[in-house]
Amino acid sequence: MARPVEPELRGARLRLVEILREKGISDISVLRAFEMTPRHQFVPTGVRHRAYEDAPLPIGSSQTISQPFIHATYLQLLKLTGHERVLEVGTGSGYQTVLLAHLAAQVFTIERISALYQSARDNIQRAGVNNVSMLLGDGTVGWSAYAPYDAILVGAGGPSVPQPLLDQLAEGGRMIIPVGERDEQKLWMYTKRGGEVTSQELAAVRFVPLLGHHGWSADQA
Repeated sequence: MARPVEPELRGARLRLVEILREKGISDISVLRAFEMTPRHQFVPTGVRHRAYEDAPLPIGSSQTISQPFIHATYLQLLKLTGHERVLEVGTGSGYQTVLLAHLAAQVFTIERISALYQSARDNIQRAGVNNVSMLLGDGTVGWSAYAPYDAILVGAGGPSVPQPLLDQLAEGGRMIIPVGERDEQKLWMYTKRGGEVTSQELAAVRFVPLLGHHGWSADQA
């Protein structure tokens, strides 16, 4: 169980929830996760006054925290019921990790940048969720020790879909990942049924590059 969320900036969180609702987010569980998660605790102090804008924000190490509507779209598409095992590639600030923790049974999250890993760990602990496991490493190879996963979310754009992530999807599992060029991608959802994987194009997006063995190399990004 998470600790009760502090009342600070609660009004701003509720306004963000209303913005998401107006933009088409209708899943009550997803909206409640946003209401419960204080985004201002996951962004640097210099941009904290903008924490409840529906906009991406810098979090250091040339990375960003995504626009809340993008997070909400991911989560609504996955249709989590509270019983799933979820893999998140790209912990970032830990904000989406905590949103997932309110929606799934277990969350496994991987971050490749040590400084972000450390700050995200602190942020997640502060949020009071106790169903998150973290790994510092290459997210493009997944986390095979705890596979298969009912859902996989990738928070960076790669040139192609990493095969290890597809391999780690459970039967009936869904993966959402941006795929395309370094500066612009398409958001795809992959679903595994009967051992076969089907794909669905969702939207044009722009994410930071997915670095790793099955993503962009550091010099390419």
